[in-house]
Amino acid sequence: MTRPNIIFIVADDLGYADLGCYGGRDAVFGPVSPVLDGLAANGLKLTQGYSNSPVCSPTRFGMITGRYQYRLRGAAEEPINSRSRGSTTLGLPTDHPTLPSLLKASGYQTALIGKWHLGYPPTFGPLRSGYDEFFGPMSGGVDYFTHCDSTGRHDLWFGEEDKQEDGYLTDILSKRAVDYVERMAELQKKKEKNEDDTPFFLSLHYTAPHWPWETRDDAAKAPNIKNNLFDLAGGNIHVYRRMIHHMDEGIGWIMDALKKHGMADNTLVVFTSDNGGERFSDNWPLVGGKMDLTEGGIRVPWIAHWPAVIAKGGESTQLCMTMDWSATMLDAAGVAAHPDYPLDGVSLMPVLKDAKQTFRRPLHWRMNHRGQEALRDGDWKYLKVDGNEYLFNIPGDERERANLAKKEPERLAAMRADWQAWNATMPAIPEDATVSLGYSVKDMPQR
Repeated sequence: MTRPNIIFIVADDLGYADLGCYGGRDAVFGPVSPVLDGLAANGLKLTQGYSNSPVCSPTRFGMITGRYQYRLRGAAEEPINSRSRGSTTLGLPTDHPTLPSLLKASGYQTALIGKWHLGYPPTFGPLRSGYDEFFGPMSGGVDYFTHCDSTGRHDLWFGEEDKQEDGYLTDILSKRAVDYVERMAELQKKKEKNEDDTPFFLSLHYTAPHWPWETRDDAAKAPNIKNNLFDLAGGNIHVYRRMIHHMDEGIGWIMDALKKHGMADNTLVVFTSDNGGERFSDNWPLVGGKMDLTEGGIRVPWIAHWPAVIAKGGESTQLCMTMDWSATMLDAAGVAAHPDYPLDGVSLMPVLKDAKQTFRRPLHWRMNHRGQEALRDGDWKYLKVDGNEYLFNIPGDERERANLAKKEPERLAAMRADWQAWNATMPAIPEDATVSLGYSVKDMPQR
């Protein structure tokens, strides 16, 4: 079998139960995510998949490098904010190997369509870190119609040039992705005549359903929202679900393009979210959300579809985190990590081939925000927030309400020591690292 095409689809701030296939309820207009539900039904759904961080840019550092983000200075920002334009330190170093750069070196065509959030040109940028093509915003969040960031500055790029384009951003990204698939299909047809292997790697990183709260019918709201992107007085669950549905429709367009060109069978399509849900999301039965190391901040939907390899209807309880997808994609492509930058991610290829396969996979996190620490190992989770320690048996208590720390002091001590030993292998959090919160309890009650 020839090497697979790979499409890595990442939603922004999507909650664990926002999709129908993860228990989400229908919206007033009907099913929220029929396309993604179909990909899960015809592929593999992982129910214990985690993000590398409960906030945007740190996860993206882990995702693109396949390594714990804590190794890089830029990832200490929670998250990188729009005020970092011009910084020469807050971004992904261009000499660091990445998932796209390793795939590109092995003959893959590479493109990022959508959100970057790993530093600004001229020091940083997608084209400097392994992507042949880039179209999308560089910052963390933009208005869906004006495409301006939280400072009011236009933030839509083609390569490293400002690109003015009319339309609803989610749809623009979906259509660009369809165009890319079409172009790659034509390229592969030409190469087949020469018996060359020219697969593609497409990162499709939506900004949906991240604020501001706009559907494709809300262009009239944009002039008032563009200078107040958090839209704290706006939005509701109905708008939020429609935003997810727009993204789901676009993914359907892309799947149709793959089928049209006979590419669907040998294309690995992966879907996940960069972190847990925000204010209008559904994280049931989990507690917390974005910025929290409770389950709702880091447990996210994980779907893999690859008919040539993955059997229909699989469901896995394998523990895994975002950077494991990176390791898996390299493995699927037969590409080794750079010897000087060994992966922290672990390949899930055995699980993709057999959903019943599981292996031990301890997962570690830390956050500057509220001094959070977490370790998930098997059924157990160690958590520390604001100096308070907790111990939870996750299968028995996914809502993390029954603290077993006093009942099992030896287990607590062992997991604390495990986390501390791991943390000692990572650089310390820099004193000048920042935490950027868009709102507080003054704006809405705490979860």
